[in-house]
Amino acid sequence: MDKEKTKIEADKPVFEEGKQYHIECKPGDLKGPVLLPGDPERARRIAETWEEFKEIAAHRQYYSYTGKVHGVPISVTSTGIGTPACEIAITELLNIGCDTFIRVGSTGAIQPRLELGDLIINTAAVKMEGSSKYYVPADYPASAHYEVVLALIEACEVLGFTYHLGIAASSSSFYLGQGRPGYKGYKISKTDKIVPDLQKMGVMNLEMEASHIFTLGQIYGARTGAICAVYANRVTNEFGAKGEKEAIAAANYAVKVLAEMDEEKSNKGTKHWYRMK
Repeated sequence: MDKEKTKIEADKPVFEEGKQYHIECKPGDLKGPVLLPGDPERARRIAETWEEFKEIAAHRQYYSYTGKVHGVPISVTSTGIGTPACEIAITELLNIGCDTFIRVGSTGAIQPRLELGDLIINTAAVKMEGSSKYYVPADYPASAHYEVVLALIEACEVLGFTYHLGIAASSSSFYLGQGRPGYKGYKISKTDKIVPDLQKMGVMNLEMEASHIFTLGQIYGARTGAICAVYANRVTNEFGAKGEKEAIAAANYAVKVLAEMDEEKSNKGTKHWYRMK
């Protein structure tokens, strides 16, 4: 084989047949919308809820599976924690042809009415992270795609889950950046203002990935959304790992709804979905 043709570029590390350096997937490996949990173990738990699945790759924090749920294609890739890891996952997933992404995660609620185990569908996110600034200015919005939001709403309604709709704040920091004390109780003056200020703005929850996922989706024309289970309420100071199964079930059902939307658009010859009679 010609060595020049197999040369790997440092600026774009892609291997034979388009195999991506980090996620170790190539075009055609993943079918359908891609669910994006942070935790590799959650990726496996998601895949195990499908009618059929197979593992495609497991490299670093990026574990990928593909299969079928509700009779339609679906995939999952774990992103690891934070927007830098998400940037890698989304970029490489886009490189192999994926175009719809749903974050499935856990979150900390900052409004008192939200209970542990409730689900939050985020329509947009405050960019309190350091990755988006390399792509867009600070005042560029980070919004979910309306079709994914509608699909998640329908899923929660049909499945009877308690859910809330609203804006997230995505932070690069789990401790001080989300208003928690660090090691030995360390804080600085703005630490204690973060949660109260976001509450006044009507922000629903704190998490670590959605804003950059939404931003990249807008730039590249991909559909993005996020559904998270409330594991913590920062107002009541409660914590409990509840709602994961419901978040997974809602995301799976939303993929079915999106497939139905796409079929309707194709039949009607429309670019955007709307209620069709």
